[in-house]
Amino acid sequence: MGGKFHVLFDVVCRAMASTPRSSSLVENLNSRLRTYFTLRRHLGGAYLDLLRFFLNHRRFLRSRHAERQGKSPRELLTGQGHPHWLTLLGMGSLQPRRA
Repeated sequence: MGGKFHVLFDVVCRAMASTPRSSSLVENLNSRLRTYFTLRRHLGGAYLDLLRFFLNHRRFLRSRHAERQGKSPRELLTGQGHPHWLTLLGMGSLQPRRA
C-alpha cells in the first residue's frame, strides 16, 4: 500500500470516531438475526452469504422514517432501485403486484 496506508488509516479512524459505540445497537442486531439463526443448526458461509444478500435487498415494509419505507438497504445506500431479491437470484419476475 505504500504511501496510501496513512490516508487509509486516517479515514478508518474518522469512521470509527463517528460510529456510535453502544451495546444496545449490537443487541438490536442480534435480536433481529436470532430468528434466522434458530432455523439452522450449522451456519455455513453459503447460508450467511444468502442471509446477508436477503437482508440487504429486502424492502422495509414499515419504518419510522418515511423515506425508508418501501426501500431496501441497498436502495437507500446507492439511491438506485432494483428488482425483487428473488428476481435478482434468477428466480424469474417476482415483483409484488400493486393494487
